[in-house]
Formats: sequence, C-alpha cells, structure tokens
Amino acid sequence: MRWSGQTIDRQQEALPIPGLARSVRTPEFAGITFHEVIAKSALNRVPAASSMPFSWTVNPYRGCAHSCVYCFARNTHRYLDFDAGDDFDRQIVVKTNVAAVLRAELGRRSWRRELVALGSNTDPYQRAEGRYGLMPGIIRALAESGTPISLLTKGTLLRRDLPLLAQAAEHVAIDLAMSIAVFDDDLQRAVEPGTPSAAARLATVRAAAEAGFDVTVFLMPILPWLTDSDDDLERAVAAIADAGARRVVFGALHLRPGAKEWFLEWIAREHPELERGYARFYAHDSYAPAAYRRRLAERVRPLLRRYGLAPVDDDDQPEARRAARASASSALSPAALPTLF
Repeated sequence: MRWSGQTIDRQQEALPIPGLARSVRTPEFAGITFHEVIAKSALNRVPAASSMPFSWTVNPYRGCAHSCVYCFARNTHRYLDFDAGDDFDRQIVVKTNVAAVLRAELGRRSWRRELVALGSNTDPYQRAEGRYGLMPGIIRALAESGTPISLLTKGTLLRRDLPLLAQAAEHVAIDLAMSIAVFDDDLQRAVEPGTPSAAARLATVRAAAEAGFDVTVFLMPILPWLTDSDDDLERAVAAIADAGARRVVFGALHLRPGAKEWFLEWIAREHPELERGYARFYAHDSYAPAAYRRRLAERVRPLLRRYGLAPVDDDDQPEARRAARASASSALSPAALPTLF
C-alpha cells in the first residue's frame, strides 16, 4: 500500500499534539503510527542547570522505534498524553518541516553558532529516517551556518549520510558517536528489539572511521548482571577497538522515571532471578550504587588502555566532553562558508 493512503483522519482532532497535520500507518512499519507535525521551532535550548556538555539540541522525531527498554527519554512522551511504555515505541512524532525551520532559526543574527547535539533525546537515525529523510537537510542547514555538530545514534542509516558529513566536516567540527550497549545477539534483540545488531553498528563505526572521523562509542548502559562480566566487557572493548573507534564513553545503567517502571517490569518478566538485585540497586535512586560504579570503572579503564582507546567514564563525562567540545566549537563565520551542500 502507498504511504499516503494510510492516513488516520479520525485521530487527528483527539490527539493533543501541537501542529499535527496527519497520522499515518503503513505495513512497512507494522504496529507503529507516525504523527506528522508542522513544527514551529527546531532548536531546543538545554536548561542551564543541566549537566549536558552542550546547550542546544535538534530532535526531528519524538518517540523511538528502537524500543530500548531502558531508554531515558521515555518519560518525555507523557507530555503528549502518551504513555512511556508502548506508546513511546509505537507513537512516533515526525517534524516534517524541521530542516526548513532550523535553517530559518540559524539565519537569525542572534545565533552564535554554538554546538548543536543530535540524538540527545531520541535517535535521528531510527528506521523512520529511511522514509522521511530529514537528516540531510538538518546537516546541510547546520554546516552552511557554520554550526558545529555532535551526533549520537544507534542507527546504521548513518552510513547513508557519511559523504555529506565528510563534506560538512571540511567547514565545521563534527563529533560522531555510535551507541552499542549489548554485544550478545539474543540479549540485544530482547532489550533493544528495534535496533540494528552490534555487528551492523560496528561496521558503521568502521565505515565512519574510514571516512576520516574520530568515532566515539558509547558503551552504555552497562547492565548489572547482564553485560558486566569480565568476559562481556573484554569482548565489547575488543570489538570496538577492532572497528576503529578512537574513544569510549562507558557507564552503568541509570533509570529515570518512566524508564524505571518499564525496565523493571521487563526484568521481572524476562529475568525474575535478577528482580531483587535490581530493586535493591534502583528502588530509591536513578543511578546504580556508587560502589558498583567505582568497581566498574576500575575494571573498564585498564581494558580501554590496553586496547588503545581513550576512556571517558560517564560519571565524569560532562566535564571531559564539555572541554573537548568547547575546543571544537570555533566554527568559521558564515561568510567564509561556500554553499557546497
């Protein structure tokens, strides 16, 4: 069936989604509804109190078909009167005009060409990007305005845009990162059912490295008792190094509200033998106990050094990466940038 023939007219008035143009289903994405919106803004300012090492983000999608049971962004779907569980995985908001709106915002005289992060909330290279193709326009708009880019994804569709990103990198700083948390195929399909395999993501890291990028891999979240054995960690680090990554950001699972309830339900259903341990770790805090995180770092850091990877512990990640990104944020003035894109 044609994509345009799957509009769900009866839902549009009932859903409190600003700018909703239409809701769409297609057999290619069974069980998923896409809510296409006309966005009024594209740039999102990160609150000053945040520990994030960037001040601005762009999120072309809300909700994510990767369906990672631990995803920290689940609670944001509640702002749209969706739930943080199935709705986050299956009710995807698409900002169809995001590139045009972004270009207009970047053209304002007040824009200071600060670094913009992509993939900080939901993945810009989730499967829907293959249909909507929003990222090339976003990359062009940022690069032509002299704005440095930080991009984090689990999506292998990144490979489609590597030539464009390489061209953009001649004019602005570009920081590429791939998230790979689970290297056991069966566990990966259970905990991240909508994501590409670890092997496919490692191949994308290799392709990006061959295209000239210094690629960071986010080895996180490390799941207590599921992916944190010495063998698990060494297999992961060895594979990342072999793929040509330059550095690794690692950290233990943390569970924010929304994600916590969904993940602990999954643990109770799929790994009841671990239910008490997870309740002990996360009943009163979003973070794993400090002692666990310290011991994890003591095991991971020597591995990374042995395999020639620069280690960044998530506990000190904001400070370390903020310094790195600050040095990369000296973008050229727009007048110095030819329109190559």
